[in-house]
Amino acid sequence: MDTKQPASEMAKSGPLWGLTELGQSVWLDYIRKGILDNGELERLIREDAVRGVTSNPAIFEQAIGRSDDYDDVLATLAAEGIEPIVAYETLAIDDIRRAADLFRGLYDETGGGDGFVSLEVSPELAHDTQGSLEEARRLWTAVDRPNVMIKIPGTAAGLPAIEEALFEGINVNVTLLFSLGGYEKVMERYLKALERRAERGLPLAHLASVASFFVSRVDTSVDAALERRAEQSLDEKAAADILALRGRAAVANAKLAYQHFTLIFGGQRFASLREKGAHVQRPLWASTSTKNPSYRDVLYVEELIGPDTVNTMPLATLEAFADHGEARRRIDHDVDAARRDLRAIQEAGIDLDDVTRELQRGGVEKFVLPFRDLLASIEAKLVQVAGAPYSQSS
Repeated sequence: MDTKQPASEMAKSGPLWGLTELGQSVWLDYIRKGILDNGELERLIREDAVRGVTSNPAIFEQAIGRSDDYDDVLATLAAEGIEPIVAYETLAIDDIRRAADLFRGLYDETGGGDGFVSLEVSPELAHDTQGSLEEARRLWTAVDRPNVMIKIPGTAAGLPAIEEALFEGINVNVTLLFSLGGYEKVMERYLKALERRAERGLPLAHLASVASFFVSRVDTSVDAALERRAEQSLDEKAAADILALRGRAAVANAKLAYQHFTLIFGGQRFASLREKGAHVQRPLWASTSTKNPSYRDVLYVEELIGPDTVNTMPLATLEAFADHGEARRRIDHDVDAARRDLRAIQEAGIDLDDVTRELQRGGVEKFVLPFRDLLASIEAKLVQVAGAPYSQSS
C-alpha cells in the first residue's frame, strides 16, 4: 500500500502549517534582494506557511550595507548623484513592492486579512508626530500596494500619527510596544480611526493594522534586574526564589496583552464596526528570537500561539520551529499563572512599567543607530561603485 503523501499535502504539513491551522500567521522578520532574486521568499510562502514580511532599519542595514546584492543598482544611482537617503528608499521600496506582489494572491484570497509587507518610517521621526504622518503618507503612496503596512512606533508622538494615518486609509503596523498600558492606547487609536471613517461613510473592509508587541527584550531586561536583586539579598532562599522568576516576564506580559485584545475586540464597541467590515487589529509578537541560550530557542513562538495573532520570526527562529517546534494553542492557557508571575516580579522590587518605558526609549535608539549606519554605508558604497568621483546632486 502506497502511504506517500502527495507533494502538495507534504508541502502543507509540519509545525509552521500547524500555526496557520491554529489561526496564527507566520511572518518573516527579514528581507533582502537575494531572497527575492533566487526564489527563496516564494518558496517560504509555498512550503513554510509564511504569510507576510516585516522589515526595519537594522534588517536593511544588514541587507544593503553588508552585502553586494545592491551594488549594480547603487552604481546606477551613483551616476545620477543620488543622495544616500534617496538611494536607501529606492532600494527598500523596490524590495517591499516585489515582496508585496508575491503575497498579493494571499491578500486577495483572505479578503485583505493577510499577506502584508511592512516598511518603517524613519526612526529619527519617533518623537515627531507630523513628520511621522507625512512620511507614512509618502511611503504609502510610493510603494503603491494595498498589502503594504507602514510601521510607526507607538510612542506618545506616534499615537496621533497612527490614528490619522489609519483614518486616511493607510495600513499601519504599530511597532515598539512593550507595556500593557501602551498597547491599550494603540487599540483605542485604532478604534477611533475606524469610528471616524464610519462616521464619514468611508469603507472599513480594506483597512488593516497590527500591534507589534515586543517579547524577548522584556525578559532580557527583567532577568538582569532580577539577578541584581538576588545579589543584593542576604537570604539565600529569597535569592533563589527571585532567580526562579527569570524567563517568565515576557510570556506573561504577552499573555495579558492577548487578554486585553480579546476583551476589546470581543466587545460591543468593535462588534458594530465588524458589521461594517472592519478587521481586528491583530497582536503581532515581535522580537521572538531567544537572547538567552539557556532558554528553548522556540520559547517565544510556542508559548504565544493562538487565533488572530501574528508571530514575525527571524529566519533562524522560523527554521528552528519548522524543525522541532510544537504547534499547540497556549496564548490563553495559564493566564492566572501569568498574573502571579508578574505580581511576584513586582514584589521582588522590579517595576515593569519602568522597564517597559526604558525598553521603548532604548528601542528607538536601537533602530536610529543602524539607520544612521545604513546611510553611512550607502554613501560609502555610492563612492565605491561610482567608478569616478561621486558627487550628490544639488
